[in-house]
Amino acid sequence: MEVILKEDVNKLGHRGDVVKVADGYGRNYLLPGKLAMEATPANKAVIEQMKASAIRKSASEKGGAEELAAKLNELVLNFERKTGENDHLFGSVTSSDIAHELEVQGYKVDRRKIHLENPLRTVGEFHVPIKLHREVSAHLQVNIKSDAPERATEAAEDIDDTAFKSTYTGEVDFQRE
Repeated sequence: MEVILKEDVNKLGHRGDVVKVADGYGRNYLLPGKLAMEATPANKAVIEQMKASAIRKSASEKGGAEELAAKLNELVLNFERKTGENDHLFGSVTSSDIAHELEVQGYKVDRRKIHLENPLRTVGEFHVPIKLHREVSAHLQVNIKSDAPERATEAAEDIDDTAFKSTYTGEVDFQRE
């Protein structure tokens, strides 16, 4: 089955391409999802008009994506999460968390454009790529901090409760009152 793509489809082609696909894939996924239309002679004539408008649309999208990329490259997102031993997070920071935080700060980015190979599970500084357009990518800095107080102050507070020195006699008292 030959179809004309209305939108970019991963691993298949770009908007306006005429591609050959399996009948079931075309009928059950591409056509109902309005991602493509059948490649009839009438539709092939319409495709020339679509390509011209697609070029204009792509140019405007690219311009908007470049502006957003410049802003996102400067942006730093900070997350505070509960941590366990060795600074491992309870849970993780996912692309959905990053997209939500971007939305809170006034940037609208779809979570599927944020490319995390694996969710972030440790404390630290990370650079996350965001593919805003076919030709435009941004790198966002994400800092993850522990919400627990500093480890040094915790160690100072972890005093052995079994032995206290008496302030009057200087003797070691093994029972705390």
